[in-house]
Amino acid sequence: MILREFLYVDTDKVRAMLAQLDGGIAEESRETERKEKRTTLGPRVAGQYFQGTGSETYTNKSLGDALFPTLEDALESESLLRDVSEEVSDPQQWSSGELRRALPPGSLIRITAMGSLFDTRYAASAFSAFGSVVMGLNDLGYMQTVKPAIQGKSRQGQQGRTPKQKTADGPVALEDSIPDFPDIGGADGKTLRAFVKVSKGVFAPGLHVNLTPVEGVLINSRLQEGRQYLDSESDILFARYGTERQEWTVVGSIGSYGTEETSLPNMEFHNADGTVNRAKFADSMNAQMRNLGRLGFIDLPQQPGFSLIPFAVYRSIPRSDAVAVTRRHE
Repeated sequence: MILREFLYVDTDKVRAMLAQLDGGIAEESRETERKEKRTTLGPRVAGQYFQGTGSETYTNKSLGDALFPTLEDALESESLLRDVSEEVSDPQQWSSGELRRALPPGSLIRITAMGSLFDTRYAASAFSAFGSVVMGLNDLGYMQTVKPAIQGKSRQGQQGRTPKQKTADGPVALEDSIPDFPDIGGADGKTLRAFVKVSKGVFAPGLHVNLTPVEGVLINSRLQEGRQYLDSESDILFARYGTERQEWTVVGSIGSYGTEETSLPNMEFHNADGTVNRAKFADSMNAQMRNLGRLGFIDLPQQPGFSLIPFAVYRSIPRSDAVAVTRRHE
């Protein structure tokens, strides 16, 4: 039996798919048994005797963690779910385009691979905390001997801007939570704010699971907030799971692949009479966004990788060596 530690379960989607497969989801059972005996003595108006017995059993069973494994088993029994963990770890499958041909968008797949979590909000929070620590140590006189290195281009001689305060126009931008501090080890407050600006475009703020089964290939899943288990703030999730690569399993459907287009988009969207052709305009704008995704500037799949719409994200709970040895000898 495989024990799973779930990071995320889209319970709404899981229930909807189970309903299609089984015609409904059994989440409760009820048994009712009743025996009655009626005896009437004399005129009804004078009086009557009634004796009744009955019993009722009611059980409300929440499927909880069993909900997704139920769907997983049902999909596998119908040959609708395919485990492609071995295929995605083979560079040849990516370079030949075989994966794209064998797994069109909409395919239901399971992937177990090395990956990591990423959230631009956490990056901004971490850099903001780092800046505060640096400023505090500087005020205490410790920075003369403590020089933590941050990889980035030095901006000596440039004065960083002061973080903005919240205005009536809207909330403070993520990068503006990072204070100014002098250059240390090749980075200052302005450099770290620039990293967060890039992060906001490359990965839209929110929790992402980035699987990298092959160097240079990204399979991205963005987790929707408000679903089961994903109920913690980003800083709590990263404090628990860290930023290191570890083995994750993602089950879901393929959303889309990175574009293979290399030419610049055609922005001709006018009709012969000078009016705007709405269909051509939408196609032109989508082509522009695909091109930005190809460049890695916005949160879209980048060729040859693809996006994965997650039903569940989990990691397997390993058995201890002592338990494994005991079970082998039994």
